[in-house]
This record gives sequence, structure tokens and C-alpha cells, in this order.
Amino acid sequence: MERVSGETVDLSPPERSKAWRWQVCILLLLATAINYMDRQTLSVTSKRIIAEFQLSKEQYGDLEMWFGLAFAAGSLGFGLLADLVSVRWLYAALLLGWSAAGFTTGIMETYSGLLVCRTVLGFFEAGHWPCALKTIQRIHERKDRAMGNSLLQSGASIGAILTPIIVQGLLDAGRGWRASFLWIGAAGSFWTVAWLAAIRSKDLSAVPPRSSDARGEDPAAQNGDAAGLSMFFSSRFFALIVMVACISVSWQLLRAWLPLYLQEGRGYSEKAANRFTSAYYIATDVGVLTAGFASLRLVRRGFSVHGSRSWTFLGCALFAFLATTAASLLPHGALFLGSLLVAGFGLLGVYPSYYAFAQEISVSRQGLVNGVLGVCSWLSSSIAQKYFGRYVDATHSYDLGVRLAGMAPLASLVIFALLWNWGHRNGGHERKVS
Repeated sequence: MERVSGETVDLSPPERSKAWRWQVCILLLLATAINYMDRQTLSVTSKRIIAEFQLSKEQYGDLEMWFGLAFAAGSLGFGLLADLVSVRWLYAALLLGWSAAGFTTGIMETYSGLLVCRTVLGFFEAGHWPCALKTIQRIHERKDRAMGNSLLQSGASIGAILTPIIVQGLLDAGRGWRASFLWIGAAGSFWTVAWLAAIRSKDLSAVPPRSSDARGEDPAAQNGDAAGLSMFFSSRFFALIVMVACISVSWQLLRAWLPLYLQEGRGYSEKAANRFTSAYYIATDVGVLTAGFASLRLVRRGFSVHGSRSWTFLGCALFAFLATTAASLLPHGALFLGSLLVAGFGLLGVYPSYYAFAQEISVSRQGLVNGVLGVCSWLSSSIAQKYFGRYVDATHSYDLGVRLAGMAPLASLVIFALLWNWGHRNGGHERKVS
């Protein structure tokens, strides 16, 4: 036991091998995949649901908005809870909760029923990120966290790759869109058993081990808790709010609207749109894993940990900006589809760096940090969903929204760079992180 920032904490790492740490990351990857399969089923079946329930695009946007608003509420609530109770048991309960909500969506007969199911789904799915990110922070050294975050986020792509394949297979078999929610919703129970078998409660009780080659101690242990709740009013935390709001709007708009964009915006068939959607998420998976490897590689080449993350974020943000701009101007064809693949590479590739920045803020309040940032993320993206749908209803075009979405990560990095060390430059209590 040691004193860190005025409180007594356990600084010993879990008595587990390094191989076990990466195996846990694979388990977290699978949880993210299930998380995304449950949410992405709506997007993949959106054209059929809109037709059956006779919805406007704004009403479809409302389904995504209420999912997101509930996700924001769950982010804060479960973020607080993740700091107070056993993550081992909380995580298992949350996964069963959102799986049940996804399953129930398949038996709803009214639009109001769909809204309720999407709201409950969003609320329980929100707990995934505080639990998963706290797990990575607690079991990995600082230098390894970006790669751990990449594996975690990679599950989003894997889930999104599998969803259109499963849905199309069920549609081709004559099962209808409802069967997709039933089959995918039932998958979560298997993960819960594996999680409880792999994790002991004491594995997640220790503060993360100090990195053997980082330049200085972990900033979260150095000063993240020193200011108590005042950390939420720091320039660094505000920088993260701006960053997560921007990258979430970009990622969530493309996630929710891509199948409709392909079918209505460029005239692709449902089957062709589903095939390309899987390819798009393969590109996002390549992007997120490349970002993690790039961050590790830059550190080994002598870059600071913070610098390696910033340069990786910049590269991915530039890909997203240039590719979405090109896609919004191109007609149906190979160049249009290729641009969307590059955009996906960049849009998800920014996330490992963002998560690593957020893990610098606090040790004992990591769940709360992720929860508050989750609220900011989902409030911004949820409101954007509704107004994106309203814009499409009015203009019958998706292109301007796609173009603006691609600009947001790059803009957020500029603001982040200005604010991250603002307190340090101005003699405040915040300390520069190398």
C-alpha cells in the first residue's frame, strides 16, 4: 500500500501473467462486438423497419436519439457505480441487461415499443465503456494502454462486420428482420460465463502498475486525483469533452445512416449495401488496430507517450477529413466506395488515442471520468441524429452531413492541442505530460 495524492491505494499489479492481460483484452473485444451487434441491427434493417412502421427519417433519427440519450444517462450512472461496486459483477449484469433489450426489440409491434426497447438498450449498453476502460487501466501499464484500447475498440468493427452478414443470411432464409434481433440478442449470455470464469474481483482492485519505460510515473497516479473533483473543471477535461463530442458525432452518424446513405443517397440495393457495410467495418477495424500499433511504434522510436498518441490521432483525423470530403462529391462507383473505406479507417482510428488521454485524468475516479465524458459524447451525437434525419427529410441528400462529420475530428484535435497544457503554461496546478 502507498499514499497517492493524499489517499492510500494499492499499487501492486494483479498477480497475473502478461499473456493473461492480453487475453482479458480479447474478452473485452468480444464484449464490444456484442455491444455493437445489438445496436447495429437497427441500422442494417432500417429500410425495412421504416417501411413497416411508415416512419419519416426524423422518426428514425428519434430512435437513435433516444438510444443516445439513454446511453448518456447510463454513462454517468454506471460510471459512478463502476467506482463503487465490483466491476466483475456489474459488467456481467449489464451485458445480460442490454442483450435482453435487444432480444425484445424483435417482438415489438408498435413504434412506441421500438422506442422503449432502444432506450433500455442504450441505458444498459452505456455501462460497457466505464467497465471495460477501467479494466484496461487497472491491468495494463501506461505504455500498453493505447494498444489495449485498440483491441477493445476493434470489437466495434468486428461486431459491425458480422451484423450485416448475419442479418442478410436470415433475410435470405426467409426469417425476416425480427429474427435478427432475436438471434443477436441471445448471444450475450455466453460472454457472461466466460467473463466470470476469467476475472477475479481482486484483479481489478489495484491501481495500474507503473510503466517501466514511460518518462515518469503514470500522470493519473501523479496528479489525477490531487485536485479531487476540480479535475472536472480543468482545461484538460474540457479538451477531452470537445474531442469526444466531435469524434462521437462523426462516428455515430456514419454508423446509423450508412446503409440508408448507400441505398437512398447512391442507389445501391439492400444486399449490396449490406455487403459494403461489412467491408466498411473491416476498414474501421484495420484503422483502430493500425492506430494502436502506430502509437506503440512511435514510443519505441523515441517519441513521448503523449506525442505518439497525438500524432496517431492527427493521421487518422486527416484520413477521415479528406475521404469524407471526397465521398460527398463523388457519384455511385468504386471511387465513392473506396473513399468511404478510407473514412472509416480514420473515424475509428482516433479512438485509442482519445481513450488513452482520458485514462490520464484519474485513478480512483476513472469510472466517473468515463461516465461524464460518455454523457458529453452521447448528448452531442444523439441531438445530431435527430437533426441529421430532419435535414435528409428536407433535402433528400446525405452529403453535407457526411462532409461535416469528417471535419469534426480534425477540428477537435486543434482545440485539444491548445487546451491540454493550458494550465501548465499559465502556472496552474496541471502538470505537463510527456
